[in-house]
Parts: sequence; structure tokens; C-alpha cells
Amino acid sequence: LVLVKIGRKAKIMYDLTACMVTYNTDEEVLRKIISCFQKLKLNFKLFISDNSEKNGLEEFIKKFSDDRIEYIFNNSNNGFGAGHNIVIEKLLKEKKDKGENITKYHLIINPDIVFEEGTVEKIYDYMEQHPEIGQIGPKIKDPDGKVNYSCRLLPTPFNLIFRRFLPFKKMIAKMDYEYEMRKYDYNHIMEVPIVSGCFIFVPFKVFEEVGKFDERYFMYMEDYDLCRRIGEKFKVVYYPEAEIIHEHGKASYKSRKMMIIHSQSAIKYFNKWGWFFDKERHKKRKNFLK
Repeated sequence: LVLVKIGRKAKIMYDLTACMVTYNTDEEVLRKIISCFQKLKLNFKLFISDNSEKNGLEEFIKKFSDDRIEYIFNNSNNGFGAGHNIVIEKLLKEKKDKGENITKYHLIINPDIVFEEGTVEKIYDYMEQHPEIGQIGPKIKDPDGKVNYSCRLLPTPFNLIFRRFLPFKKMIAKMDYEYEMRKYDYNHIMEVPIVSGCFIFVPFKVFEEVGKFDERYFMYMEDYDLCRRIGEKFKVVYYPEAEIIHEHGKASYKSRKMMIIHSQSAIKYFNKWGWFFDKERHKKRKNFLK
């Protein structure tokens, strides 16, 4: 912790807190991302919120002997958003109890992410220069170096549900091309409706203004929901000057179980925001495409 004395009042603040939610996560996967964090030149705290049935990771985390890493065993799996909310609530409570800022920025990150030294610092510096940004997303690459189309328009039911059952491949490809913003140059900074939820970097004040994750989603769509709420009050920006590698992805296309969970979450999303009559979605898509 850094103590900054202003008059008689001391403010306690991390440059960055970060959280990853785990569920029976492979130790080697965690070793890679923890190693990335340990190279940061920022004053940080990393929380590992474990939704597994057993706290098998506890001893593994202790081996790092690093007080910047805190392991939390949740003893239940109430979902991705719920796992992150435990940490967000903890930080909000600590701020309320102490009457002091605990952290400036918060990073929600998947365990299967790796990044080079200096990547997070680059994002941090850019955010320091642009206080109007509420969420920022980096360029995302596969392990083979292929760039992911990680930005999205606000989704329609056709983008998330009906496309899975349509037999018309050309129609689906056209919808995906627009929805995934493929005609745009992913080498340029741009303000976008949605950025990938595998790496959510926000000023911590965002949670005080827009709230935490909506726990009605067990998995999938909670990141879209949060990003949409952030976009109502702040800018959401894609920042390709910083790059990360996402080692896994699109599990819902590889597993029937995950596909069902994804579809259920999509239904909850449209029940909340509107299926075919969503004025804000129509307005934002129209303005962005224009």
C-alpha cells in the first residue's frame, strides 16, 4: 500500500487491483498469468476468487509467497459475475469503512490470458490521460498470432440465438461481419459499443456509478450487460497499442453444455434489455455504423 498524506488525511490506494475467477483451473495456466502480474511495475493486488468445489488451489497460491496475491475460496459456484462481485463488494466495503480510496483501477481478467511486460502499464498510462473512458479493451491475439475480432455492436437476437439454427451460411457470415465490426481497422484506437469481457479494465469509480455484475447471468452475457451500462455514462474504447494473448476461447461453440448456458444467458439479456424493441440498441448501432 502507498500512503499519500494530504493535510491531515491519508489516502490509501493501489494503482491497480485485479481479479480472476477460477473453477477447477489448471495450475500451469495460473502459473503463467501470475508470473505476468509479478512483473508489473505498478502497485497492485491480485485476487483469485475460486468457485471450485474444493480449495485445492490454496496451497498452490501459498507457494508464491507473495502478499500481493490473495486467494478467496467461495465454497460454491454461483457464476462468473458472482465470483467477481465478491471481490468488488470487498473493495467497496473497505473503502466505505475506511473512508479512503482503496484502488484507482480494477482489472477483471480471465485466467487463460498472458501478456508481455509493460502491457498493463501502457493501458494504465493511457487511462490516466483519458478520464472520460469507463472501460478499455486491448488487442487480443490467439496463441498463433491471429488477431481476434473482439469488438461488438450491441447484439440482436439474431446475433446470439437465431444464428445457431439458421441453415443459410452466407446470411450468417454477413451478420457476423457487421456484428463483429470486421470492416474496421483493428490496428486503430476506436470508441466501440462492446469490448471483450476476457480483459475488463475500468476506473474503480465505475462500479460505484453503474453497479457490479448482474448475477442473473450464471455465465456469458454478464460482461455485455456491464459494458452496456458503462457505455451509458462513459466511453468504451478499443486500444490496440496494448496486446494480450487469449489461449482459449469460444467454449460455447465447442461444448453443447456451454452452448445451452450461453443461450440461456442470451435469453435473460434480451428479457432485460428488449428483444426486437430496444430503442437504445437501435440508436447506438445506427450512430456507430454511420
